Amino acid sequence: MVAETKIKVWAINILILVSACFAIYFGLYNERGLFMFFKPLTTILVIALPFFAPKHSYVTFGRMVVVGLVFCLFGDVLLLFDAYFLFGLGAFLLAHILFSISFIQYMGFYKNWIAFLVLFGIAGVLFFWLRPDLGDLLLPVSSYVLIITFMAWQGVGLYVRERNNAHALMAMAVLFFMLSDALLAIAKFKTPFYLSGPLILATYWLSIGLIANATRKIISTTVK
Repeated sequence: MVAETKIKVWAINILILVSACFAIYFGLYNERGLFMFFKPLTTILVIALPFFAPKHSYVTFGRMVVVGLVFCLFGDVLLLFDAYFLFGLGAFLLAHILFSISFIQYMGFYKNWIAFLVLFGIAGVLFFWLRPDLGDLLLPVSSYVLIITFMAWQGVGLYVRERNNAHALMAMAVLFFMLSDALLAIAKFKTPFYLSGPLILATYWLSIGLIANATRKIISTTVK
């Protein structure tokens, strides 16, 4: 049964990779209809991963992360349309809040101030560089930067406190999420750079894919 589950998980991960590659390819070559199909499909496949865990596992943590990933899916769809950028930002903001809550419920609040200064320092430098170009989006973007950086701080804290494979995946995931959003902000508010679209999508799906795989590992080995 365990071996069968592992095979299914590998199969889902391969499908995620294939779907992501198709989405990136069609987005790069302006095949909008196919891009609009494969972009949400990739995230839907990611959402499926935590369900391949034992039913007796840490239910609250798993459910919270899955709901967060669903909000990521909403954000994916909304960001397909420029007019809904703010709503997409709101969907991802809610996702980061849910991820943060799940991390804190799982292992408690992380209080390492060195990690805090490093992460918030990097986010602050980027924000103040972008600030002159934010216009009316200054408040929502500043709120988003605070929340995602807090989420990354708590996610990294899982690995710092207890070093195992699942926590290492989660730490990498939250850092890739910050990187993806930083690339998106630069491309949107400063200037689009070479292969910005593929890089943003690749780091984003790598992030949520790692979140989903880490969550499956955590809820497979933790009994509530």
